[in-house]
Amino acid sequence: GEERLTCDFAHSICLFIHAGLTDGSVVTQTPLLWVNQSQSTIMNCSHTDISYYQMYWYQQLPGQNMKLIVFTTTSPPFQYEDGFSKEKFPADRKDALSGSLTVKQLQPEDSGVYFCSVSQHSDEAE
Repeated sequence: GEERLTCDFAHSICLFIHAGLTDGSVVTQTPLLWVNQSQSTIMNCSHTDISYYQMYWYQQLPGQNMKLIVFTTTSPPFQYEDGFSKEKFPADRKDALSGSLTVKQLQPEDSGVYFCSVSQHSDEAE
């Protein structure tokens, strides 16, 4: 179904984190966060298949397409896409089954849907 997100509170940042399923591996995420402006927040993602060691974090702002923020493996350095920085969006990996994304100095324009996905390998040529 369609996810609808409305944020009406003054100076609050609304982040909805979408959970999913990948080839039978359950992916679990923080569900919904309300955060005050200028604060930081952390979003966690975990899954159940140790062979899926690559984790991707996406941002979808209202009325826009989904954009990849960062691609992580079990150890840094992580690969950030243009327009996203590790200073604003520091990612962390505890192990192959879990990771997190922090959003620092939250602003109203950060309100949106954040997705986590996992895979066994990247689509890039080796």
